[in-house]
Amino acid sequence: MSSIGRVLAVVPARAGSKGVPGKNLRQVGGRSLVARSVDAAVATPSIDTVVVSTDGPDIADEARAAGARVLHRPADLAGDTASSESALLHVLDVLEQIHDEVPEVLVFLQATSPFTDPADLDAAVHRVRSGAADVVFAAAPSHAFLWRVDADGRARAVNHDAAVRPRRQDRAPEFRETGSFYVLRVDGFREHGHRFFGRTELAVVDAATAVDVDDETDLTVAQALATALVPVPNGAP
Repeated sequence: MSSIGRVLAVVPARAGSKGVPGKNLRQVGGRSLVARSVDAAVATPSIDTVVVSTDGPDIADEARAAGARVLHRPADLAGDTASSESALLHVLDVLEQIHDEVPEVLVFLQATSPFTDPADLDAAVHRVRSGAADVVFAAAPSHAFLWRVDADGRARAVNHDAAVRPRRQDRAPEFRETGSFYVLRVDGFREHGHRFFGRTELAVVDAATAVDVDDETDLTVAQALATALVPVPNGAP
């Protein structure tokens, strides 16, 4: 492998998936989910290196074909209970051993978000590299009234006063974490061991395409959006 560079993008993509079998290889707009994630990273000017961490040979082949490097993800880091953070730290450790260098910024991309915009990603990287923030993550505007069911089965308002129904324009803005990307300073990530630390800011993205594929219904929605709103990424067949 050649030098890592200052900005490393990692796509954790394990082979196992209960909600959608073979999820990371399922296609949206003629391109697999893992390939679409690699496409977004490759198209982001500020990203120097793109790595896919996987335990699946077919995913590895797909990732290489899309232009990413591949690192094997050990079985103990690829189970249902393994955290994304553990896979990210594994990649950092392996690359440091190989290259004796550490990137300044880590871009964590989730293949389950098929509509990551390289422009949004690039802007987030620049905010972290400039020192303006330690973490920048994708979030979409939300105007939902949220409720929780308590132990007695009663509905309880979460983010609002149930006795008051303010107009949308009168409510303080709220944002939903999309899972699309997280841009992190590597030194802070290593110190804290999780993705939220220091000065954390939002990269506000388009709610219309903020789809996180977790089940077959999500995949159907993503397919419809790819057809109606989003062109097939460059390089797609």
